[in-house]
Amino acid sequence: MAANAKTKKYLVSELFAEVKKDLLDQLDRNGTVGTYYTDLVGDYMDMWVTKCLLVDDIQRRGVTIKYDNGGGQKGLKKNDSIEQRIKINAQMLKLLAELGIKPAQSGGEDDEL
Repeated sequence: MAANAKTKKYLVSELFAEVKKDLLDQLDRNGTVGTYYTDLVGDYMDMWVTKCLLVDDIQRRGVTIKYDNGGGQKGLKKNDSIEQRIKINAQMLKLLAELGIKPAQSGGEDDEL
């Protein structure tokens, strides 16, 4: 199945390539090797694209959207993309933990005030 134009925009972006490369580099530095882990990075990047699309939707439509159920009821409801973004971010963090990837902790004398 071909990606739609919005999805493709992220798949071919420089940021996508940089994030993926960084994750793979971190796995390599941690000694975490294997097809299983590389595939998990692919899953992470799929979620990354989904998160970007959700952010686009929130920015485009806002936090509330108009609805019309066709039965005469109209009004505003929350944009479901907000809840989905929260869920996808949680899954992304869980996946990073599974991969053993944590933010770099810098230390040493240079960090002291």
